[in-house]
Amino acid sequence: MALRQPLPARGHDAQNARDHRTQDAGIIRVLVADDHPPTRAGVRIALERRGLYVCAEAADAETAVAAAFREHPDVCLLDLRIPGGGIAATAAITAKLPDTAVVVLADEPGDGDLFDALRAGAAGFLLKDTNPSRLADVLRGVLRGEAALPRRLVSRLMEEFRERGSRQSLEIPGGRAVELTGREWEVLELMRRGLATQEIAQRLFISPGTVRTHVAAILRKLRVPDREAALRLLR
Repeated sequence: MALRQPLPARGHDAQNARDHRTQDAGIIRVLVADDHPPTRAGVRIALERRGLYVCAEAADAETAVAAAFREHPDVCLLDLRIPGGGIAATAAITAKLPDTAVVVLADEPGDGDLFDALRAGAAGFLLKDTNPSRLADVLRGVLRGEAALPRRLVSRLMEEFRERGSRQSLEIPGGRAVELTGREWEVLELMRRGLATQEIAQRLFISPGTVRTHVAAILRKLRVPDREAALRLLR
């Protein structure tokens, strides 16, 4: 769907005229938040070529939230790492604008990022390597009630659901208890035995990337910087 040509107008009048026409025509209005102008420009081009309309842009969380409250877009596309935090912006927008869908974009998210975004009310979580030509269709799907998640994140979500009942608590020095999933326990045990990432992957029939994701989650929960520090903590 191509955007209609704007009426002769200037400044805010021109913006308001475009906004009214897109609302009247039923065109999907999108807010894009990313602190890199070239990225925002690329997203705008990709979306508007496919008939969507970028009604606002923002470079940080505070500006994104203010723009969302002002524009009431159909969809907000928020970078996870924008200054002020994409998760915080997601929570603020979804709390006040329940009819606005929020999709979070990330370079290489950890499990915690995915779950935090969903808990904050995000309707989708996409990787930045998503083909730009598919982005408009994905956002249309979100507005139809479809979840926007890459396949590998869907599998991680399913694994989290399966493991929810098998969590165990680990007591560490200092009297602090850490809760690990069943898979994290398996990875940790193999780490204790001295197995490398590839060996753990082969033993558990999972990919090395998935092993690294579990290791990162373990380190974050133990509040240590690397494997060696984790193993020293557990001796």
